[in-house]
Amino acid sequence: MWTAENRPRYNRDTLRYPSDLTDAEWALIQPLIPPGKSGGGKRRVDIREVVNGVMYLLSTGCQWRALPKDLPPRSTVHDYLGLWNWDGTLDRIHHALYLKCREKAGREASPTACIIDSQSVKSVEKGGSALTRPASTRAS
Repeated sequence: MWTAENRPRYNRDTLRYPSDLTDAEWALIQPLIPPGKSGGGKRRVDIREVVNGVMYLLSTGCQWRALPKDLPPRSTVHDYLGLWNWDGTLDRIHHALYLKCREKAGREASPTACIIDSQSVKSVEKGGSALTRPASTRAS
């Protein structure tokens, strides 16, 4: 809720872009990002800037070519986004933030109840492969 106490906490005017991570947000995400590969050279890219690039793309919905020049190159951001999607890093970050939000709201970390209404059940009963016609036709 926007109150006088909460407004300064969510103020993003001091950041370069509103989508950039604050220090507190980075402290939550940093431990969940895997370290660089062993062997070879050291990682030369600032991972926080890569995450800022991903957040910029997701928050603005811009094209890859429109990624600002002060963020890492679009190929770097794209490669890390693909890698993190493939190895489950994005899922781990989402799950950790989800648990944190539930605990902050005073709820248990995982939900203990589910509500299913009759409308949801009816829509599931009507859907499915029985109503789907085959795409191919009989040979003549």
